Amino acid sequence: MTADQELDALGLLCPLPVLKARKRLKAMAPGEVLCLVADDPAAVIDVPHFCAESGFDLVSQDAEGSATRYFIRK
Repeated sequence: MTADQELDALGLLCPLPVLKARKRLKAMAPGEVLCLVADDPAAVIDVPHFCAESGFDLVSQDAEGSATRYFIRK
């Protein structure tokens, strides 16, 4: 999957990955895709919940070692 923008949230703990994603998505155009890379264990729960509550589409999530890539469509 390709993304229009990528956000590196490695090393950040809850709630920072979601807060940074929200800020970045706010500035993006509808239909654009953000790739959020996070290694916070809580992100596997927080990111899908954030997307569902905010009306964003979690297109996919892929684990890569200790990190996970979340593709979020605005």
